[in-house]
Amino acid sequence: MQFIDSLQGVKDCPITGTKLPLVIISHGRGGWFGGHNDVAEALADAGFVVAAINHPGDNGNDRSQSDSLSVMASRPADIIRLLDFMVNNWKDKAALDPNRIGFFGFSKGGYTGLVLGGATLDFQRFATYCTNDTQFCAQVRSGDVPRDLPRDSRIKAAVLADPAMSVVFTSQTLAGIGIPLQVWRSELGDKSVGIDPEGVARVARGLPGKPDIHAVPAGHFAFLPPCSPQFAAKLLH
Repeated sequence: MQFIDSLQGVKDCPITGTKLPLVIISHGRGGWFGGHNDVAEALADAGFVVAAINHPGDNGNDRSQSDSLSVMASRPADIIRLLDFMVNNWKDKAALDPNRIGFFGFSKGGYTGLVLGGATLDFQRFATYCTNDTQFCAQVRSGDVPRDLPRDSRIKAAVLADPAMSVVFTSQTLAGIGIPLQVWRSELGDKSVGIDPEGVARVARGLPGKPDIHAVPAGHFAFLPPCSPQFAAKLLH
């Protein structure tokens, strides 16, 4: 399924300027590359190049891996492949400044950004909380967990909105992050999709350095753009 009717833009729009900063966007669980079109548009209008993809197996058209532990490793790898393409193979790569690459991630995309920035995961801690019969928990309890998760030092700063999987992070596993971070968290979260507001707040407090932290009096999905009137009408039929 798609989540909005269309994206406003110009196909094959010529690039103007040099040494342009690049921002990579990572969507949440079951989202899609256009799910943060408002953020992408604002950044593009401000002179940034913005790139986003659908995470294979964890997007609105294909959720075959959304409940699998494998996405915890595949998501960071997806972003690394996207970065490789942008700086090495994109037709306008010469316009980019490779020293000014940033990241924006929402929910599981926020988790992705923490890993890419240098965080590791405490699966033993996670196993004590993961007691239901889902495929995800079964894999955690079996010990079949991803190790040596990829990071990418090309990312120089990140903005994270309500990062998911807060239980796998501690101040010790977050200590490897060495880039500036801005964190936005919702005060209400949404425990039905695994976003515990207290857990997100704990992760934000445990980040090294002096991250820029903001709390908003809203729920988890307040970080997505509002539904268009056209799409809302379709949902009612």
